[in-house]
Amino acid sequence: MTGLAVDDAAWASAWRRRSPGDKLLLCLGLVVCALVLPAWPGSVLVAAVAVALALGPARVPARTFGRAVRLPLAFVAVGALTAVVSVDGGLGWAPDAATSAGALVGHALAGGAAVLLLATTTPMADLLPALRRLRVPAAVVEVASVTYRLLFVLLESLSTIREAQAARMGHSTWRRSWRSTGLLAAAVLTRSWDRARRMQEGLAGRGLETGLRVLPEVLPSSRPFLACSALGLAGIVSASLAVA
Repeated sequence: MTGLAVDDAAWASAWRRRSPGDKLLLCLGLVVCALVLPAWPGSVLVAAVAVALALGPARVPARTFGRAVRLPLAFVAVGALTAVVSVDGGLGWAPDAATSAGALVGHALAGGAAVLLLATTTPMADLLPALRRLRVPAAVVEVASVTYRLLFVLLESLSTIREAQAARMGHSTWRRSWRSTGLLAAAVLTRSWDRARRMQEGLAGRGLETGLRVLPEVLPSSRPFLACSALGLAGIVSASLAVA
């Protein structure tokens, strides 16, 4: 277990042994469909297909997928609220508020579900080498790799400090809990910054001027999977255009 529920789900997924490139093409196609096609029924179909694939063939736990979508859903709700409220000439409802909010929520949720399908089925250890093979700029891949590693530094610091606070009754009352939470945030940020700086100095001291190269695991591409993905995307497009 890594400490990240999405990452744990990706390592345990039934699609773990599939080629990352195949999954990238499928999820990228779903994202494009979610953005281009009408919210009804395009976004609904994309979201339904993404969730069905994650919970079905990929065997992602429903609880993990549901928890992962909660925060994006909150941002979508805030965005929808700004789309339906108008401040011109006073506070009121914007023209076509329901249509605008529905389209925004539909596109956002469908695209988010497609991205979560990739995140819960493809570990970063597989995704980063695939991005290099797809000629994504090395600087972008390196920033993503460093950010991913620093997440575990943050989680380790958070767990250690919170355990120490709990042992000292730092969360016994609401007042102490608020104070401990503030101290926890400050301590986690400073400790993580210090560990990241020491890591950078250690790598620089070893003369590491390029990215950290490792031998990636090569997973073969599956023609049946690509064919089914193309047929599924074509079916979504055809059904959306027929209804629209």
